[in-house]
Amino acid sequence: MTTRRIYAIAAGITWFGLIFGLVLTTFNVYPPDIDFPNSLGSNPAGIAGLPGRLLDMASYFTNLSNLIVAIVLTMLARNPDRSGGLWSAIRMDSLVMISITGLIYAIVLAPDAQVEGLDIIVNSIKHYIVPVMTVFLWLLVGPRRQLTFVSVFTALIIPITWAVYTLIRGQFIDAYPYGFINVAVYGMPEVLINIAGVAVLGIVIGLLFWAVDRLLGRRSGANVT
Repeated sequence: MTTRRIYAIAAGITWFGLIFGLVLTTFNVYPPDIDFPNSLGSNPAGIAGLPGRLLDMASYFTNLSNLIVAIVLTMLARNPDRSGGLWSAIRMDSLVMISITGLIYAIVLAPDAQVEGLDIIVNSIKHYIVPVMTVFLWLLVGPRRQLTFVSVFTALIIPITWAVYTLIRGQFIDAYPYGFINVAVYGMPEVLINIAGVAVLGIVIGLLFWAVDRLLGRRSGANVT
């Protein structure tokens, strides 16, 4: 099986998780989170709450990271031999953001998660299957030389923008997508510390990906940067 076909299949799995989640959101399958009243999801039932539900869905880091992975995998399926500073940053984003999604969910969020019904399928794809699949495929088939040292830091632009958006929006709607950034519960100073901690984690993970890419590139005889 060719690299392009492998990435096409992976892209299809990721898009399926996103689209299935969109369907569940559209039809308001997700119950309101009564245990955490400052979480997103308090929208009216029916068509009246649809805009709010869709905006809430787009506001989750999980969905953002899965969307970036879906786009990157689709682009790799069309042309694996891409290069350039912008592509390096986006490629790094796809790896780092989905790794953070998987790690934080498994370690921090999963113990308190209330997943039931059809959401079990979406939750498994977005939080477990896609993170493992994305990293495994990168290790297995590359391509190499698409990650640079600079991309470790330029890849922070999207996550930081998301964090700023989340905090600003939260001040207006008094709701936050994740407990550890819930200003209403923990206050702004502690939330900023939590965000800084995740940013540092992202840098460490990015440096690890960059270092492994250089090592694998040398072993395969490819030129590394």
